[in-house]
Amino acid sequence: MPDDLIPRMTRIIAVANQKGGVGKTTTAINLAAAMVELGKRVLVVDIDPQGNASTGLGITAKARNLTTYDLLIEGEPLNEVALETTTPGLFVAPATTDLSSADLEMVSNERRSYLLHDALRGPEAAALQLDYILIDCPPSLSLLTVNALVAADAVLIPLQAEFFALEGLSQLILTIREVRETANPKLRIEGVVLTMYDKRNNLAQQVQADARETLGEVVFNTVVPRNVRVSEAPSFAVPVLSYDPQSKGAIAYRALAQEIVER
Repeated sequence: MPDDLIPRMTRIIAVANQKGGVGKTTTAINLAAAMVELGKRVLVVDIDPQGNASTGLGITAKARNLTTYDLLIEGEPLNEVALETTTPGLFVAPATTDLSSADLEMVSNERRSYLLHDALRGPEAAALQLDYILIDCPPSLSLLTVNALVAADAVLIPLQAEFFALEGLSQLILTIREVRETANPKLRIEGVVLTMYDKRNNLAQQVQADARETLGEVVFNTVVPRNVRVSEAPSFAVPVLSYDPQSKGAIAYRALAQEIVER
């Protein structure tokens, strides 16, 4: 489906890292909330079978009548799958464990890598009048993640400030390069954001220095600190910007949103 069917102002960003526990879902949720504070309409597309982004945005299991499984496998329109959260202007296309079998079910489809691309570019998507779509990817380089990379304009990579952090990036960057060469030549790296950063930790400081030396301007100026409020917010099913607006985590995600919007 041609790209011109999606509104020109809508920007699609895949939040991806094949390593789990790096703050990927946390970043998707809170970055989306921070963008809404800037007056943007934002949709989080949850394609992680764990469904943590859906839970973190207050969508109960009972409310997930239609999910991203239906979007990808059953061809349900995006505007039927997307639910508005308690934050006006912030929507989520929720996920359930049904998505665990999606990789196997997509294999036989000749457009298996383009299913999400097509779903986000139909007239139903245009009806939502979105400024940004953030895709929360699973912690693997599966067919679901490939779908996200094919659908996206850019990739945002959360990077935990820990030992071996940079080594884990090589496979993801290789996959991005392959997708760019075969299916989505416009795909670019939006940036790398350091997460769970503890400035008192010498290792974290060294990881930041190494990342900036190796990746240069690709690394965002904003660094997301390790912050207990960020960890607590999902248990209340709201972004940290709602849970504790003045916390260090909330302030960091506002700064990250500002950097992305200005870019």
